[in-house]
Amino acid sequence: MTKTARDDSAPSPSRRAVLSAAGLGAAALATTATASTAKTAAKSTGLRLDPRDFGAKGDGTTKDTVALQTALDRCAVLGGGVVTVPPGVYLTGALRLGSNTTLLLDEGATLQGSPDLADYPVVQVRWEGRWTPGHVGLIWAQDARGVTIAGKGRILGSKAIPGRVDKASGLRHPALLEFVEVQGLSVTDVFTEQNDMWSIHPVYCDDVLFRGVTVRGGADGIDVDSCRRVVIERCDFDTVDDCISLKSGRGMEGNLIGRPTEDVRISDCAFRDHRWACIGIGSETSGGIRRVLVERCQCLAAYTFAIYIKSRPGRGAFIEDIVMRDLDVSGARDGFLRLNFLDSGKQDPFPVAGPEGVPTVRNFTFERIKVTDVPVLVQATNIHPDKPLDGFTLRNVTGSAGKGMSLANMRNVVLDHVDVAVAEGPKLAISNVTGRGLAGAAALEPTVRPADVVAAEPPYRLGMMSGKPN
Repeated sequence: MTKTARDDSAPSPSRRAVLSAAGLGAAALATTATASTAKTAAKSTGLRLDPRDFGAKGDGTTKDTVALQTALDRCAVLGGGVVTVPPGVYLTGALRLGSNTTLLLDEGATLQGSPDLADYPVVQVRWEGRWTPGHVGLIWAQDARGVTIAGKGRILGSKAIPGRVDKASGLRHPALLEFVEVQGLSVTDVFTEQNDMWSIHPVYCDDVLFRGVTVRGGADGIDVDSCRRVVIERCDFDTVDDCISLKSGRGMEGNLIGRPTEDVRISDCAFRDHRWACIGIGSETSGGIRRVLVERCQCLAAYTFAIYIKSRPGRGAFIEDIVMRDLDVSGARDGFLRLNFLDSGKQDPFPVAGPEGVPTVRNFTFERIKVTDVPVLVQATNIHPDKPLDGFTLRNVTGSAGKGMSLANMRNVVLDHVDVAVAEGPKLAISNVTGRGLAGAAALEPTVRPADVVAAEPPYRLGMMSGKPN
């Protein structure tokens, strides 16, 4: 399952600089995902299959796994087509989708996940940034092309499977939808509800579209993990953990594999989070994250900050070219934006050591943001003094906040038309920050430099087990 490192060279510095200066880096590159997804969508062969023809009952008590899987397998081996699930409740274990296959759920059709873990085979799964044995997702695909899930039906995880990891076996529990190495993935319109495990988890996928999906769950909503050209639009989230999280691996394993999450566009979504953030970037960032655009979204509830971008020394790689604009933020318990690159997430047993392990962070732009009664506007002091954030723009921000902005270890900062009424304390406090719009800022105590991360002994070799899941 684990891949060797490959050459995914970043755009030339001159091109990146031009795109970032115009605020178009993520927009110009991520919007290609929709067109690219269309090129790799399921082929139309005219084949349409009904799982009832293979014995599916849809009565909510009979396990229909074999009938459903037979229809899906025949669809794939016959060149692709559509498996249409009519109204009914189909109790099922894990189902694998093949290439050029559309799983179409009619309105009134429900795929109900089995409560029995034995119905979810154990394979290598990526969990919190590392490959480890675990149960496959309820609906999954691997090494496939042109995979589609669509329709007005429902996909429900079993609430009889509590927690994220089985305490007896140490195996990760099943995700709801999980896709590995899928080229051309489209999930549209369906309603999803998951238990305590992640809902939707694409890994190593290219040309991905999530449109009009309802995401309800007891953990993360969509975890985009080392994927390229991803569009998430017009989706509605109500989750216990991050509504959307962008990841790319953890520690030496993720760093050596070196597959970034890049060219992501998130637009016109509504977010309600009850445990962490509406949008989280990190903390598993060891393959890098770049060119992300978030626009026209409503952050309606957040347990911490609406936007939380995070990593730590020992991850390495980079987080760069992040653009977020036209956001409406309310109901955030802690605030609008937090940046934390010093101590977020657990340290990997095999970290990226020394200066190379300190993530490079640059080119963050937040503009046309409306905040309503957020406790803190920006908390951004946990940034490594050896690698300051290079390029931070906050422009055209309006609304009200309990406290203002705390910034440390940044250069090339632009604060422009930040017209937020702050209830107490200074509107802006800084330490080791240079740029424009900083006049009148209060002084902050310097950030304490963390101890250097030391390499593990014996050193990591790609392929070795790197510890049990958290």
